[in-house]
Amino acid sequence: MAVGLAVSTVQNIWKVHGLAPHRWRTFKLSKDPEFAKKLYDVVGLYVNPPAHAVVLSVDEKSQIQALDRTQPGLPMKQGRLGTMTHDYKRNGTTTLFAALNVLTGEVFGRNMARHRQQEFLRFLNALNREMPADKAVHVVLDNVASHKTPAVRRWLARHPRWTFHFTPTSSSWLNAVEGFFAKLTRRRLKRGIFHSLVDLQAAINRFIEEHNATAARPIVWRADPDEIIAARNRGFQALETAK
Repeated sequence: MAVGLAVSTVQNIWKVHGLAPHRWRTFKLSKDPEFAKKLYDVVGLYVNPPAHAVVLSVDEKSQIQALDRTQPGLPMKQGRLGTMTHDYKRNGTTTLFAALNVLTGEVFGRNMARHRQQEFLRFLNALNREMPADKAVHVVLDNVASHKTPAVRRWLARHPRWTFHFTPTSSSWLNAVEGFFAKLTRRRLKRGIFHSLVDLQAAINRFIEEHNATAARPIVWRADPDEIIAARNRGFQALETAK
């Protein structure tokens, strides 16, 4: 090495000081000035939902690709992993609009071609038809522009039983439906082979149906908001120290 030390010596120095430069992880600290207010609002809906109301966690998983491998994959066998080609063919994309019922864990989803206010309004209308007419509806969602357009605000004015609760900026982890999206990606999309866009959408719809039939559970929020705020403050302090 350039400094004249053996690899084992450098490794021992790293170990003594608890360093692992080959490992790293990403992070994003929210700079939202109303971070604490929005955090308490959203967590309050999870841990103490209003009486006679439905609480929905809503988001979109956009640009889901219908990928088809150029050759069939080989199955797993003794002494060999399952394999698939590194290259693929793209057969189009879809956007999944999804609403997770916090009280039951059930998911209501719609596949749409694009991710605009028009599709969001269509999804809201479909949701409105599914929700019990005598219930108020509280919706947790992020700050994407299509959720805040004048047309969406007019829709809310015409549907007074609906209330939007926005997560802080850069805090998508606070939206409970993100956990469902992660499960969908890990269990169905990541290794999926889809010969057409219709195949992809059908697979997503089947996954939602199976989730609702066998895996739907009420959301149980365990993280203390005060601890989250303290961790965020420590993050900002570490950034200041690193300058």
